[in-house]
Amino acid sequence: MDEVPIDSSSIKLGQFLKLANLIESGADAKAVVADGLVRVNGDVERRRGRQLVDGDVVEFAQYSAKVAVSGSPGS
Repeated sequence: MDEVPIDSSSIKLGQFLKLANLIESGADAKAVVADGLVRVNGDVERRRGRQLVDGDVVEFAQYSAKVAVSGSPGS
């Protein structure tokens, strides 16, 4: 599982899918999330705007990526 650093305390699921290179575009994110193909922490997630925080695990196809907040605590 890859850890994907983010610069803020949270990120939207659709943005994270692109950042982690799990999909190529926002349109792809909308489609795969709507079709129930993405899991967050083991549960199917159908909200592209779901806020992910440090430690959340996103799975799509055979890949998984973990949200890792970079920087100092409280940044």
